[in-house]
Amino acid sequence: MRKLATAVLLVIAIGGALTPASGQTNFPPREPGTIVTPRGAAVTPLGWYVMGSVAVAAVSPMIASAILGRELTLSEAYHVILGSTLGPVGLLLADVLVPPTAGNQPPPRSPRRVTQGRHIHIPPAGATSLVLNEVLLEFAPGTSAQTRDALARMLQMTQLETQAFALTGRTIERWRIDGTRSVRATLQQVARNFPGVSFGQANMVYRPAQTPPSAKPDPTSDNGSAQYVVQKLHLLEAHRINNGDDVLVAVIDSKIDSKHPDLAGVIADEYDAVGTSDAAHAHGTAMAGAIAAHSKLIGVAPKVKLLAIRTFSGSGESAQSTTFNVLKGLDWAASKNARIVNMSFAGPSDSLLQEMLAKASARGMILIAAVGNAGPNSPPLYPAADAHVIGVTATDADDKLMPQANRGPQVALAAPGVEILAAAPESAYQVTSGTSIAAAHATGVAALLLAARPKLTPAQVRADLMRTARRIPGKRNEVGAGVVDALAVIKSTPR
Repeated sequence: MRKLATAVLLVIAIGGALTPASGQTNFPPREPGTIVTPRGAAVTPLGWYVMGSVAVAAVSPMIASAILGRELTLSEAYHVILGSTLGPVGLLLADVLVPPTAGNQPPPRSPRRVTQGRHIHIPPAGATSLVLNEVLLEFAPGTSAQTRDALARMLQMTQLETQAFALTGRTIERWRIDGTRSVRATLQQVARNFPGVSFGQANMVYRPAQTPPSAKPDPTSDNGSAQYVVQKLHLLEAHRINNGDDVLVAVIDSKIDSKHPDLAGVIADEYDAVGTSDAAHAHGTAMAGAIAAHSKLIGVAPKVKLLAIRTFSGSGESAQSTTFNVLKGLDWAASKNARIVNMSFAGPSDSLLQEMLAKASARGMILIAAVGNAGPNSPPLYPAADAHVIGVTATDADDKLMPQANRGPQVALAAPGVEILAAAPESAYQVTSGTSIAAAHATGVAALLLAARPKLTPAQVRADLMRTARRIPGKRNEVGAGVVDALAVIKSTPR
C-alpha cells in the first residue's frame, strides 16, 4: 500500500503547488473571479478543483467498495482514485504504478469472459428445460454475509436451501428469483456484478423416458406377450448361476411403492430428496420391478438390494426432477456405497451433473441411463450422453428399435423396452414402453455380472456388456452393440 499512499500524496502535492500558502501576504493583484478565504489566502478556481479532486480521491474507494460489496483490490483502488482525480491521465498512471495482472484486475464486464473465468453458465436464449425462477450458485470461500445480502437485495432473490456434496466437495445453494428477471438475465447480472460467486447455472429439468402406462390387472393371464423379457435375456438360465445376490443398486426416480409384493424384502434403504408427501409413482415402481421383481413377475436380478431414491416430484406424466435433486440423490447413493446407479430419465446437458458423474465413475459406480424417447432428430440427452454413463435404447419383442428412441453415439446397448409388463403402485401392474424400462433391464444384467465378478471397474462392465450383447439389425448409433444378454455375460466371465 506504500505506492498507493504515494499516489494520494502526489495528488495532494499537485493541489499544494497550485494553491498559495495560507500565510502568504504579498499577493499579486487579484484577477477577476479570485476568491479570498477568511484567512486572506486567495484560492484560484484551479485550486478549488484540485482540492475537490482530493476529496473525491478519499471518498471514491469507499463508494466503489460499497457498490461491489467487497474490499477493492490494489489495482482497483489505484484506478478509482487516480481515474476520478486525474481522468485518463490518472488511469495511465495507475497502470504504470501497478501493472495489470490476472490477480488484481477487476472482474470483466462481458458475461462470456466472466463465464469462462468464473464458471457462470448462462443458458441460451429460449431454453425451456429449466426451472424458470431458480438458479444454483456457489460462493467463493470467505465471501461475506454482506455480499450475499447485497445479491439478494439487488437481484430480488431468496436463498431456498444449501447442500454440501461429499462426492464433489462443493457446497451449492439454490436461490429463487422473486422478481420478473429471467434465469438468463439473473446469471448475467451475477457474472457482471458479483465476483464472490464462483459458480452459477440454471436448475435444469429432467423427465422420465417412458410413455404413459396402461393398466394390466393380472400378470399371470395369457396375453401372448407377457414377460417376453424373460426369454429375450435368457433369465431363467442366468438365474441358475446367480440372481444378483446382494449387489447394491440405486434407483434414482420417482417414489417407489416399497410395499408392492414383487418388491418385498429388496428395498435396503430409502432417501427422499423432494420432501413432499406424494403417493408412490408408476414410473419409479416399474423401474424397481424390472430390476428386482420376484413374485408374479420375474425381475432381471431378483436378489439385489435396492436403494430407493426419490428425486422426482409430481404425478402422472407431469413428474419431473431437477439438477439439485438429482445431485442429492447421486451423492446419497455414493455415501451408501452403491455399485450401480439406474437413471431412467433424460434432459439437457448440465455442468454440475457432469462433474458428479465423473466423480461417481472414478469411485467405481456403474452408471446406466435411458437415451430418451425424443425421436431420431433429437440432440443427445443426458445423463445417457455423458461419457461415464452406459446409454440404453429400447427394442420390442421382434428386436426392432422403438421408433421414438433417440439415436446417436451415446447408444451403447439395447434392451427390451416396448410393451413391458411391469409393477405399478398399490400392488397393481401395468404395461409400459420406453427407453426408461430398457435401461432398468440393462441395470439388472449389470447386477448379475457384478454378482459374478464384484471387482469389475465401470469400464470393464461396459466392455463386457457390449462384447456379449446379441447383435440385431440396425446401425450402431441406433441399437449400439445389440441387446444385452444376461446368460452370455455371466458365462463369459470366470466365477
